[in-house]
Parts: sequence; structure tokens; C-alpha cells
Amino acid sequence: MTKAIVINETGGPEVMTWTDVTVGDPGEGQARVRNTAIGLNFIDVYFRQGIFPLPSMPGILGAEAAGVVEAVGEGVDYLNVGDRVVYSAGFGSYSEERLIAADRLIRIPDGIDDVQAAGSFSKGTTAEFLLLRAWPHNVEKGGKILVQAAAGGVGSILCQWATHLGAEVIGTVGSAAKAEIAKANGCSHVINYSEENFVERVKEITDGAGVPVVFDAVGKDTFEGSLDCLSPRGFLINFGTASGPPPMVDPTQLMLKGSLYVTRASLLHYNAARSDLQASADALFDVMLSGGVKVDVANTYALKDAAQAHKDLATRKLTGSTVLLP
Repeated sequence: MTKAIVINETGGPEVMTWTDVTVGDPGEGQARVRNTAIGLNFIDVYFRQGIFPLPSMPGILGAEAAGVVEAVGEGVDYLNVGDRVVYSAGFGSYSEERLIAADRLIRIPDGIDDVQAAGSFSKGTTAEFLLLRAWPHNVEKGGKILVQAAAGGVGSILCQWATHLGAEVIGTVGSAAKAEIAKANGCSHVINYSEENFVERVKEITDGAGVPVVFDAVGKDTFEGSLDCLSPRGFLINFGTASGPPPMVDPTQLMLKGSLYVTRASLLHYNAARSDLQASADALFDVMLSGGVKVDVANTYALKDAAQAHKDLATRKLTGSTVLLP
């Protein structure tokens, strides 16, 4: 039998159980994958809590993993048994084996191991679309941008990638230890918002001009301040709610603050088409292989201990990427 982390109801980490499940043969357009490394993401907590609904109960959490193709179904002619693949799609990655739509699987290139792939794929493709597609401008050499939670999973990759492209990155963090991580990620300026007013510091760093874009995964606690850090016609790109959902947006206030733009961006929409998914993965793998982005898989847990990993993630004890090992 295959083991998986199953929930029968939403709630705290205690609803996660280590359970036997049955994995059948792949149907048309599917593949069966033996997971070798499973990515932990904050959105997994949202689904466990019921903030976002799972399609059915009981359910298996998790969307991201790397593994090996064990079998393919009819109509799948672009994958072979034995291929190393990575994915971030649907539900069910908290399992030793699973079935998945084959068109969501991306081959892992030589030079990147399974743990690196699982620890970077959803975070790295998120950083790709945020930096290169969600913001409708190119990163300018020397241009200043603000990244909230610069020591987090996406933030760590986003800061490195933006620095690699020549940006001057201002990163915010919540502790002195995370400030050191943000510096290592290439941030030119690091603001510890538990000790400093980040809006005032951004205005100081930019000589009062503000920044053209803020990437914000924190949500409620930083949202209003992020708006106040923007220059006229600036973009606030929210992509997470670690501190809770942000407040409702009053369009008149956006006008009064400088004709600002706000979006809540999702990887689900930006990489819905396989062509976009493959292009995003290619860009990520290229920048990793070039050394422009280094993935720090700082934490590993046994898959059966996923509940403890969720507890540590929710209390912000974890930095960088975290991987569950079957």
C-alpha cells in the first residue's frame, strides 16, 4: 500500500493523518509518479484550514513534488517511464505515489537534483511570473523594487533573480536572523519591520520617490504600508496572505495615493497553459543552472511528520524552502 497524509476535515495540523491509500493505474492523459521529494508551501496550510476548499473529503494535501514516472496512460507520448519530473498542480502530492495529469509534469534537467526541484519549482515559477510577467515593465539596471518577506520561500528566489537582472532590491523581514538571509539573497537594503517603520525607511532610501513596484506576500499587516511605498502609477502585486487577508481596496484611495494599481496574482492563472508552464520552468532552470539563483532547501522533514512542518511554517520558524521526504 501507498502511504499519504490525508485529512477528513479542515482544521489545525492535528487533522493530518498518516494513512494507507490506493493508487491505481494511470488513465488517458495521466501518469503515475513516485514522489521522491515534496515541496511545502504556505498555500497547503490554507487548504488544510479550509480557507481554500479541497475538491472533496477525505483529501490529500499538497500540490508540488519531484519524482519519477512509474507508468503513463494512453495518449501520453511526451514522457517515458523513468523520467525525473517535477510538478506543481492539483492536489495529492503529500503521498508516496500518485496519479496526475501528465501535461502538468516537467522534466528536470541534469544539474538539478530532486530535492532542489521540489524545493524551488512552485516558488521559482511564482517568482518568474511576478517579476517577468505580472509587472508589465522590465527590471531596470539600478531600479529599486520592494520585496516584502524577503527571507521567505518565494522572496528568497525573487530577490536573487531581481538582483541578477540588475535591480536594487529593498527587502523587508521580521527578525535579525532573517535580515542576514535577505542580505545573502542579494538585497541592497534590508528593513526589519519589527524594529523600523518600513514606509519611512523606503522613503529615505528612495529620497522620497517611492518604488515602482511592491511584491507583497504578507497581506493584512503590510498592505496599507505597501501602498504608501509606491511612486505614482506604481504596482502593488499581492501574492500571499501570511498575516491574513488584506483589507478591501477603495479605488478612490488608489487615485489619491497616485493612480496606483493593485492585483492579487496567482500561479494558477499565469501557468494554466502548458506552453506558459514550460516557458516558466525553462526560465527558472536556466537562472538556477547559471548560478543567478541558488536554492536553499534549509529544512527537511519526513513526510509522515508533515503536521509538525505545518506548525513550524505557520509560526514563521522556517526560512528558505522546505521539503518533505517520503
